[in-house]
Amino acid sequence: MPKFHIATGLLAAVLAFSAASLGATACAEDLTVATDSSFVPFEFKDGDTYIGFDMDLLAILAKDAGVTYKIQTMDFNGIVPAVQTKQVDAAIAGIVITDERKKVVDFSDGYYDSGFLLLVRADSDIKGTQDLAGKVMALKSGGAPVEWSKTNLPDTEVRQFPTLENAYLELQTGRIDAVMGDTPTILYYVKTAGAGKVKAVGEQILAAPYGIAFPKGSPLVEKFNAALKRAKDDGEYAKIYRKWFDADPK
Repeated sequence: MPKFHIATGLLAAVLAFSAASLGATACAEDLTVATDSSFVPFEFKDGDTYIGFDMDLLAILAKDAGVTYKIQTMDFNGIVPAVQTKQVDAAIAGIVITDERKKVVDFSDGYYDSGFLLLVRADSDIKGTQDLAGKVMALKSGGAPVEWSKTNLPDTEVRQFPTLENAYLELQTGRIDAVMGDTPTILYYVKTAGAGKVKAVGEQILAAPYGIAFPKGSPLVEKFNAALKRAKDDGEYAKIYRKWFDADPK
């Protein structure tokens, strides 16, 4: 009789363990997360590895939320439509939260406050957007500055490029007069590959937060918001912020 009870107890323990394991597996999700791999220092490739502030943040948030993921790169123009049509489960790519985008996707809480800066050659006389009349300025296609420039810089010729790296090259070879891009990306370029060749000028434009995009109604929004709050509270967010921007979060 005791042997029967021992065996029964052991079986119950095994079943309980198996159920718990299955439950844990069921909670995990294999997400497809879209990004643009040419947005330094937020997401870019080092060999076969995706690195950057967004990539580090995504790893922390996904672990906290109990999900796994794979990265799918695409042109920035296609990212929001891909989220909207549920071709991907989420997207992190320095996506500015705008009222227009909120009509078609849901966003996490803002995780980085950014705006746009003007980049010119080191010997340029351009001091800000007020000096761009009759000039040629480059933008990354699909970014927030595209619509802004149409309204605010009617006398400036605007050229769009798939990546800012293309625009930087055009600037240094003298084929354009300025580049407008995300503030952290411009400043990173000024102190790295563009050191001594280019400079940032003028005031920041269109200050707004970046958010992680999800399909409308996604339950992941709540999970990632909770994870983001914990990352900020426990110092993990500040740690990766200092790693990439050499400064404390504002």
